Amino acid sequence: MSKINILPEHLANKIAAGEVVQRPESVVKELLENAIDAKSQNISVFIKRAGKILIQVSDDGEGMSEEDAILSIHKHATSKINKFEDLEALHTLGFRGEALSSIVAVSQFELKTERYEDDLGTHIRFDDSQNIIVEKGSFAKGTSVIVKNLFFNTPARRNFLRSDSTELKHIVDTFNKIALSHYNIGFKLFIDDDLSCDYKGGTLVDRIEKIFADNMLDALIKVEERTELISINGYISKPTFLKKSKQDQYLFLNQRFVLNKQINHAVFNSYDDLLDKGDYPFFVLFLDIDPKQVDVNIHPSKLEVRFDDDRGIYNFVKAVIKKSLSSFDLVPNLSFNDNGITNHFSDERMQIGKAQQNLKGDFSDRPPSLAKTIRYSDDEIEKIFGTLDNLIEKTSNEDNNYLSASEQGNDSKTEISNQKIKTTPSTFHSFIIQLHDKYILSQIKSGMMIIDQHAAHERILYEKALNLFDANLPFSQMLVFPKTLEFDPAKFLIIKELDIFLSKLGFTIKFFSKNTIVIEGVPNDVKQGEEESILLEILEEYFTNQREKKIIDKKDNLAKSFSCRTAIKAGDRLSENEMRILIDQLFATSMPYVCPHGRPIVIKISIEEFDKRFGRT
Repeated sequence: MSKINILPEHLANKIAAGEVVQRPESVVKELLENAIDAKSQNISVFIKRAGKILIQVSDDGEGMSEEDAILSIHKHATSKINKFEDLEALHTLGFRGEALSSIVAVSQFELKTERYEDDLGTHIRFDDSQNIIVEKGSFAKGTSVIVKNLFFNTPARRNFLRSDSTELKHIVDTFNKIALSHYNIGFKLFIDDDLSCDYKGGTLVDRIEKIFADNMLDALIKVEERTELISINGYISKPTFLKKSKQDQYLFLNQRFVLNKQINHAVFNSYDDLLDKGDYPFFVLFLDIDPKQVDVNIHPSKLEVRFDDDRGIYNFVKAVIKKSLSSFDLVPNLSFNDNGITNHFSDERMQIGKAQQNLKGDFSDRPPSLAKTIRYSDDEIEKIFGTLDNLIEKTSNEDNNYLSASEQGNDSKTEISNQKIKTTPSTFHSFIIQLHDKYILSQIKSGMMIIDQHAAHERILYEKALNLFDANLPFSQMLVFPKTLEFDPAKFLIIKELDIFLSKLGFTIKFFSKNTIVIEGVPNDVKQGEEESILLEILEEYFTNQREKKIIDKKDNLAKSFSCRTAIKAGDRLSENEMRILIDQLFATSMPYVCPHGRPIVIKISIEEFDKRFGRT
């Protein structure tokens, strides 16, 4: 007698149903997708006992004829595709033809449907022997699917369901995801006969505010980029509106909710150093791409996708998100509570206000651009496009050409011989001073801006280093007297590994036996006489980043190490010319708000906060 048996169809269907129908939420998802594919404008979902007793989805879509209604509950029956080539041009959410047959196999199932052109509709149900009963009647135009007693005939599956609250949470999450992706459709959700959600068809903004919060847009930044091959639009959160989990990340591919680690990673990396460890950005993003370039037929749940050009999609998403972030003013505001004066300012806090888009070249709420207030000499142009360090000349405390913040208050008539700024009339009087040789203070339209000079220069040099890695056009300042250094074997090997990147930064190094190197040239950002110490400091910073901060990307690590060790330091005195050049270069970077290590570079204090401090409000 043969040991191998062909399973009866009803048993095979129950086994196959496990892939499609894993819990009540799976039924809700499949039925909602069918309703959307039927071109519905209004969809209602009814849930009882977290879907274990009843799931009903009713729509006002096209409806079905009697013949189609009967066919729809059979396995692999679908109206979405006819041939293999159709898989490469999918514009519907469903297409596998497994959902209804799988649901029928594990529930007490009913279907009522009626087309707009028909006088009578079709009612399909099953008797106790699972025989199909077809009846005619007058029903609401569209389709209503009723699923009762889910898993009644597979008790083992039913026993694995979680508590009602857990199962209901999954249902609501899926309902909201689908409602978010099709914001032009009206959705209603009834839970145990109570109307829980009522979303009218409208815009994406309407749906976001309805699902999340009325003031949600205050925490979001708009994203939009459209090309012939791929388009992306939606919203991402400002750096102050971050989550401690990945749950509030909504990615829709051709209006289908999907999970894709690569795109999530691209969004995460776009925030650069704006995120602390354990923080995740909120986003709602719609990615539109030719269906031929993506495969959604990986799993029956259709949540996973594969792209033909993973790297191209990754780079596109990352570039667009970075562009969107950089186009908005994300400078934190330092503010206090309403009772700040009476409680000794104990409730001070940093916050980013409502995102204001910065138009290209708009510096209305930044320190005035030096490029707009002076005309440069040839020497000054060379300085601006060269290294900022070449501008910094250490002077003693007795140098009369330097004017500190405290000295400006004592002697307003002092002239600085090395200042060459020729200002033009502006809407407000601008000042710029250095505080304790560490911070730059400048008047702006809304109040005052404070800039950390070291962090600002770090950001400038970090992006310069990354650009040098990509451009492959190193410029080295050759030394008159090369420096010879000897390392232990481990460090010597690391330097050899990093030599290709060091050379792109401008280091010219020759390797000799006995772990000896000779530095023949350095980047022009390195001060004369500090060639040896700077290289050693860069290596030490590189090891620290690798060991403590777990930075494994060599380019990123070296760029951060280089920028940290070659940037101007706290204690370096800057002239007004140098400070304005620094600010100009900072706001020309892609992310002028945080240094490569995530520390804030700039903050604002509004004039209203000053007024509050002095009791003027």
